[in-house]
Formats: sequence, structure tokens, C-alpha cells
Amino acid sequence: MRASKKKGLFAWYFNTSLLLRIFIGLMLGAIIGIVFGPSVAVVQPLGSILVNLLKMIVMPLILTSLVVGAASIQPKELGKIGIRIFIYYIVTSALAVSIGLIAANIFNPGAGLELAVNADIAGKALNQPKFMDTFLNIIPKNPFGALSQGQVLPIIFFALTFGIGISVVRNSEEERIAKAGETLFSIFDGAAEVMYVIVRWILEYAPIGVFALIAVVFGKQGASAFGSLGLVTLTAYVGFFIQIALVYGFFLVVNKLSYLTFFKGAREAMVTAFVTRSSSGTLPITMRNMNENLGVPKKIASFTLPLGATINMDGTAIYMGVCALFITNAVGMDLNLTQQFTIILTAVLASIGSAGIPGAGAIMLLMVLNSIGITIEAGSAVAAAYAMILGIDALLDMGRTITNVTGDMVGTVLVSKGEKELDLRKWK
Repeated sequence: MRASKKKGLFAWYFNTSLLLRIFIGLMLGAIIGIVFGPSVAVVQPLGSILVNLLKMIVMPLILTSLVVGAASIQPKELGKIGIRIFIYYIVTSALAVSIGLIAANIFNPGAGLELAVNADIAGKALNQPKFMDTFLNIIPKNPFGALSQGQVLPIIFFALTFGIGISVVRNSEEERIAKAGETLFSIFDGAAEVMYVIVRWILEYAPIGVFALIAVVFGKQGASAFGSLGLVTLTAYVGFFIQIALVYGFFLVVNKLSYLTFFKGAREAMVTAFVTRSSSGTLPITMRNMNENLGVPKKIASFTLPLGATINMDGTAIYMGVCALFITNAVGMDLNLTQQFTIILTAVLASIGSAGIPGAGAIMLLMVLNSIGITIEAGSAVAAAYAMILGIDALLDMGRTITNVTGDMVGTVLVSKGEKELDLRKWK
């Protein structure tokens, strides 16, 4: 359903596409920064507002979206189909973020940008916990304390566990317990929807915040910052291409399915995903392509595809790996192998909670940064680097969404063939 046209003094602003507004904010900020130099710092408070709004939403969004995602999976569906598709989604997500990190280590986006590094950020880089400590700390001693302190991995673990618990309660044979579970699910579902609304509100302000943050960056760095944005975009799209062409292609070939036939049958959904930047919005077309073009029965597609739109975010995982290294490079931090493994783990888990709506990955990137001890503070180098990413997020979002949707479809085809439910006549 199309949003109604806004009326009033600022109708011209709200009736212009968000993608265009953010891009204009990025370009104007760069131009103003170059023209006025360091004196443009007077607009920094406008950027600080955006930073604070993003920090306000990230933890509630993680908790509610992950609980709802986990609670949406019915225990009775966690049979062979559920296990197969879940393993596929986890494996491909891990491969995706690894590809993103490898590409980022090769292209090294953000290196040489030399944004100012504050002492607090540098100190955190030098005192990262050991891998085993990170692993053990995933289980929170006090989930409420973890939530208030912004501890990401423990909240992910708690939210997934709590969500699965709700799913079990919802499906209880005792009416009282099932009703209580349904009520609890509705509360979290409603809270998650409220979070998505607030995210949309924040994104309405984003062009102004991006303008201010980018103006400050270019006021200090000059035109040299353009090259870094181009390089991070190239790096991400290299990762998207490898995931779609090589990883998914490998899975199809190993299962003796035609690479070309799949892409011919799935191209409508892929193009729609690229243009709309929404896995959820593309879902009706994805399901039709699977059934009519590629011979996947509706009973399988109706389970695996909505699940994939909720928990399978390979493109988002690549994006988070690339952008995390861009930001750390830009502020002069070096990530060791333990920190990069933490990024992989967090990105895989974070992808479960990335809502299938435009711009969700940019919010989840904050989670990945928090997991390696990097927080966004108003006026910091990290905030400036994050603003640069946000300025081109729509372009990156197009690539990550087509990757997400393609991964869902490949997994659905593989499960259908494994269950001997795939109509192979469509593949001749």
C-alpha cells in the first residue's frame, strides 16, 4: 500500500524519496564541507542528534525483533525441513560474512582516511577480551543488566532462547498456557512493529544528520574522502557477486541443478529485491517464482521463504563485515583474528534479527561494532565513519537485498530436492 502524500510546509521534503534525500544530504554535506572547511563544525549538533537517535533504538530493536523471529518458528516444523534449511542458512551466512571480511582485508577500504581517533576508542582496541571469554560471556548472568549496558551477544542469546520458549508455550496443548504464550508473542510482535515505525521516523531525519556529519568529515578531510566511499562500495559488491555467483552456484551444481535455469526462473524476484530493497516486500514474487518457474511445492516454499526473509541475511552479513573493517580502518584501528571472528559470530546472529525492510542492515551494523568494543559517540571519529556508510547505505542495501533473496531461493530449491518434492520437469 502506497503512503499518502504529505501536505503542508515540508511536503516537498517528505514526498521526496528517502534514498534521494539521503544522497542529496551526502552530496551537499561534502560540498559544504569542502567549501567552508573546518568552520563547518557548527552544524555538528545536527549530526549528534542522529547518532543519539540510532543509539536509542538499537538495543530495543535487537531484543524485540529477535524474540519475534525465534518465536515465529513452530516446534512441529523443526523436523527435517526445518533442520535442513536452518543449517543451510547458518552455513551460508557464515560464509558470507567471511567473504566480506576477506574482501575487506584485500581492498582495505577506509585505510588512509585518517579520521581523528579519540583515546577511548584506541584503548578499547588494545584491551579486547580473549576468545574463550567472549564465547563464555555470550550467556548472560543478568539479561536485564546486559540490556542496560548494551552487551550485544548476551542479548542475542537471551532473545533467541526466550523466543524459542515462547514458541513452545504458544503450541502447548493446555489452552491456558497456549493463550498466555500467544499474548506474550503479541506483545513482543507489537513492540517490534513499534520499533520499525520509530526506525522509519529516524530515517526521515537521517538526510539532515548525514548532511551535518558528512560536512564535518569533508571539512576536515577535503575531497580525498570520496575515494574511500567508492572503494567500500566496490568491496561490498565484490562480496555480493562472489556469494551469488560462486557460493550459491556451488550449492546448485553439487546438487546437480542447472545454474542457468535457476537464475532464469528467479530473475524476477531478484530484480524486484534489488529495486525495492525489501526481502519481505519481495516475498509474494519470490514464492510465485519458486512455484511456477522452478517447481517448488507451496507447502515447502511457504515455510522456508518467510523463515529466510526473517533469519537469512547473507547480503547483510557481507555488508556488516565490509563496513566494520571500513570503519575500523578509517579510525586507525587494527583488528586481530579474535576480533574478526567475533564479527563473524555477531554478524551471523545479527542477521537473524535484521528485519526484511529497507535500511535495517545499517541499524544492525551498530550491533556488530558494539561486539568488538566500538560505540558511536557524538563527535567521534566512529560517528563520522558511520555517517559516511549511512550516506551510501541505499546503494549498498540494493546489493545486500538481492543477495538475501537469492540465498532464500537457493536454500528452498535445495530443501525441495532433498525432500524429493522438486518438480524436475521445470529444470529441463
